[in-house]
Amino acid sequence: MMKRLLSLFSLAAALAAPAFGADGSVPYQQNCAVCHGEQRQGGAGPSLADAKWDKVQPNHDALVKFISNGLPASGMPAWKDAMDAKTISAIADYLLAPAAPTAPAGALGKYPELAGFVMPVGFSISVFADQVPSARSMTVAPSGMVFVGSREVGKVYALVTKNNVVERVVTLAQGLNRPIGVAYRDGALYVAEMHRVIRYDDIEKTFDKTPAFKVVRAMPPDGWHGEKVIKFGPDGKLYIPVGAPCNVCNKDNEVYAKIHRMNADGSGFEEVARGIRNSVGMAWHPQTHELWFTDNGRDMLGDNLPSDKLNLAPKTGLHFGFPYCQGGVVPDPEFAAGRKCSEFVAPMAKLGPHVASLGLEFNTGSQFPEQYKNQLFVAEHGSWNRSQKSGYRVALITMVDSQVASDTVFIDGFIQHGQVIGRPVDIAFLPDGSMLVSDDHRGRIYRVTYSAPAKP
Repeated sequence: MMKRLLSLFSLAAALAAPAFGADGSVPYQQNCAVCHGEQRQGGAGPSLADAKWDKVQPNHDALVKFISNGLPASGMPAWKDAMDAKTISAIADYLLAPAAPTAPAGALGKYPELAGFVMPVGFSISVFADQVPSARSMTVAPSGMVFVGSREVGKVYALVTKNNVVERVVTLAQGLNRPIGVAYRDGALYVAEMHRVIRYDDIEKTFDKTPAFKVVRAMPPDGWHGEKVIKFGPDGKLYIPVGAPCNVCNKDNEVYAKIHRMNADGSGFEEVARGIRNSVGMAWHPQTHELWFTDNGRDMLGDNLPSDKLNLAPKTGLHFGFPYCQGGVVPDPEFAAGRKCSEFVAPMAKLGPHVASLGLEFNTGSQFPEQYKNQLFVAEHGSWNRSQKSGYRVALITMVDSQVASDTVFIDGFIQHGQVIGRPVDIAFLPDGSMLVSDDHRGRIYRVTYSAPAKP
């Protein structure tokens, strides 16, 4: 899995990297911050803000050589084929320069890129937390405490809040196996690792005391699409997708490429839906209680095929087409074998090719204007293998009578002036109705609020 991720990072950099000048901060943020932190503070990789480094001497020539050749055994890829020598030299200069002082938390001076985000009139965005490396799925307790899973860093965080402000970020668990999925129910925090689901009881009283966990259920440990999200449905059951262990393959008769559910204690494991390549987001309509979910399309069919999908499963036992039909309309060139796309459940919306649609959530709060009530928001992480980037936004799926009426941009600005500013992963809502958006690129959680514009 690590080798595949490193090759993806290298390929993404090769496709996207422009020629940079003397300022190495730009290529650092685009290529290095995902592991070493936006402010060099460390994450999946070691801190680069320290005076001494373990793997390389802090001088220009040694650093250029190390970045160029990498150290694959430690997880550091070689960048010489993805970036030119001038860019690598600029990154080395940037890392050797003293870190610039930052403004107090919450000041716009610390986050000038916030001015580049575009949202509907009346909405504003702020940084809720910026010390959450590799932030992925989120779940919110009724008290307002926010729990966040991570990816490469193997940690689960608790964000302690007061009056919708984060007072501290606590690492409640570490050393886990890519724990991206988190779900809260009845005082317990459920965490999905690659190979199992675990549970921390009475979590709001034990989060800062290195709490013990109980294993709920073992899961397939495959690396490809093996990271797992979890969410409790309105039936009280814990839902969990198991992605296809491949780009495209036929696993109809196995546990893969399906969404499953189980009781909270891990018993009663059963299939809900099949023909789903890789779902990284689920939500239930607040009125119909029907399951909506995202599904990422296969790769290697070009820039514009297939589209990611937004699906609806009003009942169990439905087949959504994978691997026979891609994007709802394209017979797979390897696996269609005479099958027709009309045999399978059509998507409710085609979200676009390679947008990497991940977390989604319905707005049920009262802070946003009435037209946003019971509407669906989708985090589009963004493409890694498309010559012109797609996604990198939060989309608003507007519904009428539970049917999709439109797919529009709600938050734009995760790419500014050709640079990746962030990659949205998940959507959650605080008790006051404000929206949270996680960003694993910069290790942040953003908060979106609404205030009615002043009347002229």
